[in-house]
Amino acid sequence: MHFLSLGSKSQRWNIYSVPCKLSNISRVFYSEAAPLGVAATLPDDDKFDPSQTAEIFKSRTKMGSYQQGDSTLYFAIKNSADSGDIATLEKVLYRMKNERRVVTENIIILVIKTYGKARLPDKAMDLFDCMVDGFQSRRTVRSFNSVLNVLLQANLFDRAVEFYSCANSVCISPNLLSFNLLIKAFCRLGLIDKALEVFREMPSHGSKPDAFTYSTLMDGLCKESRIDEAIALLDEMQIEGCFPNAVNYNVLINGLCRTGDLTRASKLVDNMLLKGCIPNEVTYNTLIHGLCLKGKLDRAVTLVNQMVANKCGPSAVTFGTIISGLVKQGRVSEAMNVMASMEERGHFPNEFIYSALISGLFKSGNSEEAKKLWQGMIDKGCKQNNVVYTALIDGFCREGNVEEAKRILSLMLDNGLSPNVLTYSSLMKGFFEVGRLHEAVEVWKTMLQSGCLPNAISYSILIHGLCQAGMVKEGMMAWKHMLGHGYKPDAVAYSSMIKGFCDAGRINEGLDLLNEMLAGASRPDTVTYNILLNRLCKDGDLPRAIDLLGSMLNQDCDPDLITCNIFLQNLGENVNPLAARDFLDELVVRLCKRGRVYGASVLIEVMLTKFLIPRPQTWEMVVQDLCKQKKVHQSINKCWWKLLH
Repeated sequence: MHFLSLGSKSQRWNIYSVPCKLSNISRVFYSEAAPLGVAATLPDDDKFDPSQTAEIFKSRTKMGSYQQGDSTLYFAIKNSADSGDIATLEKVLYRMKNERRVVTENIIILVIKTYGKARLPDKAMDLFDCMVDGFQSRRTVRSFNSVLNVLLQANLFDRAVEFYSCANSVCISPNLLSFNLLIKAFCRLGLIDKALEVFREMPSHGSKPDAFTYSTLMDGLCKESRIDEAIALLDEMQIEGCFPNAVNYNVLINGLCRTGDLTRASKLVDNMLLKGCIPNEVTYNTLIHGLCLKGKLDRAVTLVNQMVANKCGPSAVTFGTIISGLVKQGRVSEAMNVMASMEERGHFPNEFIYSALISGLFKSGNSEEAKKLWQGMIDKGCKQNNVVYTALIDGFCREGNVEEAKRILSLMLDNGLSPNVLTYSSLMKGFFEVGRLHEAVEVWKTMLQSGCLPNAISYSILIHGLCQAGMVKEGMMAWKHMLGHGYKPDAVAYSSMIKGFCDAGRINEGLDLLNEMLAGASRPDTVTYNILLNRLCKDGDLPRAIDLLGSMLNQDCDPDLITCNIFLQNLGENVNPLAARDFLDELVVRLCKRGRVYGASVLIEVMLTKFLIPRPQTWEMVVQDLCKQKKVHQSINKCWWKLLH
């Protein structure tokens, strides 16, 4: 170690009387100057300023002769790294290089991690490349893994794989962490088979997979919908003597909940308990989220009560999930009660919970309560963001109060918040719905002028509004503009354009768009088919309408009440009720044979409301199928009862 030398003994003590900010100098050099076991006395509020390092170096002649120790410079680098001062860090590092001082791998790793935090992966790689020749520092797997981790943190997965492939050329033998990082990179790239290949080769390289390896692979397999393979890994890891932890189980439970397989998810929880692995907050939140997605809100609330009983207190995330689920089901009053319970437990709702409740209150027609909730949010000092303002604007537009929506937009701008694409889309939709076409188009222009890029939803709203107003030509222009910018039309956009063509009597162009939908990613729904069926029947082209209905059934799209009314009006249900009955009866049978019991039961309800009694054998077929479905639901309910009790 190079100790600080300040000439004579008197000089060494007199330095403390030098009229400059010596507390900073002491902070840098106290490990060199102070005797062993004695730390320099510094004021508590005195902070080290890394930018002064260079100034300290320049002023060395004024402070007597001394040698800057390697540990001193390391300390300067560490402080620069902690403060994120890249410029000072690099000055000190390259000063060490130029003075041929010892630059250990620990210093290099520290700088690499700092580059990672600053999102400078290229600099991290360059530093690793010049470790040996530039800094005479030995490269090991530790610095190699540090660079690999920096590339993953920057989401540069391709480059991470490429960098890993250079391990042999720099004489580095990968360890367990190296393999885990590589497997993670392959999984993020969607190359699961490559990840599995690396996983299988690990033992031959002297690395045994750990719980992190398995959880990374399980997550990758679940995201590729290869759930069975992911679950098989759970059994394999136990056979290999690697005991699963809560993270492994949570990954699998989350994968099953995403696919809606709540029965297998509940069995995994049972397995988890049998293995002595206690479900944690993530486990419960994952199950609750899965239940909410399936609309099983009552069971989700029961699970929250179980969390409390197991001393795993629900968090703000748990409450937020329940509230969001209740709002989506239209159970806003219950969601408000959950928020009250949340506040009683010391969890304060954030802006996203408030926005969900405000949106739900507007959708239920309770705008006054929504405004009160918003005011309460302001009174409690909760931050308002774009999401909250957008929920308010959308709510007022839903009830046709576009003037109030405009006022909220002005307030949003006054508070320094910029509207996003959802904000503009909500306002544009509001103007279209009240017939203020010109102002809706102006909102679109303002959105483009502000630099806010439209998305598929905003294009759909514009196309729908223009076609609804009979401006099919302008709607087609917007359609081409959307395609030109790489956006794929959704079912709403297609249906809007098809309706525009049908209203203009251009049925063939509408059918062409339907065929385009069938060939692409957007699947036509019942609304789309009803638009075309209505036009064909109005034109008296019943054969083509019947053919289109057959195509509708083949696409697993069930007819609804509107579909039935379109055909019944054409068949003259009042004039010839027998023909109407036979038509619907045949539809019911076709749906039953395809296993679509719900669609068949809907048609039965339509027939009964119109006093068109189904044939006895048709009625029997539907009832039997419904009973089979009921048994399945009973089995699922039984599994959940076991889980929750």
